[in-house]
Order: sequence, then C-alpha cells, then structure tokens
Amino acid sequence: MEKKNNRSRLQLIDGGLYRRMWFGPLLIVAAPAHAQPFEVDAMAFEEDTWLTMSADPKVCPPEVHPIRLMKELMEARPETAGSVIVKGKKPIRFLAIVHDVNLDPTWKENWIEDALGEIFQKTEEQKLRAIGLPLLGTLHGRLEKRRFIALLSRVLSRTSFHHLQRLWLITPAGANRDLTNLLKSMMDLGL
Repeated sequence: MEKKNNRSRLQLIDGGLYRRMWFGPLLIVAAPAHAQPFEVDAMAFEEDTWLTMSADPKVCPPEVHPIRLMKELMEARPETAGSVIVKGKKPIRFLAIVHDVNLDPTWKENWIEDALGEIFQKTEEQKLRAIGLPLLGTLHGRLEKRRFIALLSRVLSRTSFHHLQRLWLITPAGANRDLTNLLKSMMDLGL
C-alpha cells in the first residue's frame, strides 16, 4: 500500500505586486508605493541639504516678524549630506539627506550609502519593527536602480538587525521582480 504524503502541495506564490525575500531574520518585501504590503513604523524620504524637498509648497504668511525671519535665514546652515533627520511620529519620517541642489549631479553614491546605514542604525536605536524605504537617489536623482540595489546590499551585509523584522522596499511598478532577484544574487555573492 502506498503511503500518502500528508504535506500539502500548495505553495504561496508571490503575485505581480509583491516580491518577498529573507535576509537572515529580516523579511524584505518589494512593492510599489500604491500597494503597501504592511503597516510601517517609519518611512524614509529623499531630501536635500536645505530640506526643500519636504517643504510645504503652499505659501503662508510668516508667523514671525520679518526682521526675525531675515535673521533666521542668515543664520541657516545646510544639513550634512549623507545624514538622516528624524521627524514626526507614527509613522516616523526619516529624511535622508542625499541631495545637494548646488551640485550637478545633486547626489553622490557615498551619501546614499551613508544615509542607508544611518536609517538602519536609527531603526535599531528606536527599536522599530517595520520601515518603508524608497530607492534613494532614483526619485529626484538619476542613480540607476541597479546601483541603488548594490549599495543597499553592501549596507545590509554589514548591519546587524535585532529589532527590524520587515523592510518594505518601495519599487517602481513592474520592477520588483528584477530588483529583488538582483538583491538576492548580490547578497548570495556577498557583494
């Protein structure tokens, strides 16, 4: 008599919107912005040294005296490229300073790599479990998506995760399969 296999032959297949992969204890899900796969504790955003990319485009009358406003403008200093500023709560906003609008191109790979490292460091410091991460340098800059994946792979390989469990890699629609395959192959090779 033939012994029946009690294990189900059904498997979960990733659909067109989501691609999943594991990096140790970290689940990485690539999905477009309109298809958020899970709730996040924080979201990362591309930003420039003067924080103009996240500024409210609506013009409002100043709430302070014009002389005080002029003094504040004269004393203003740009943020450091490659750093991350933490704003807000639930979800927290990580403003990744990866652009300097006074330069052409406005971004540098080492700024993006430094910002990625700082995002993961701040994630662990704040004991966050899930974050959303766009392909920094590709939205407002011309960094190739494949190059961003290489930088992400390098940063992930040297980062220890104790709290972060899920990473939503925000990818352009239709690109998630290629980008996750590339990330997996780079991580398998230790690149």
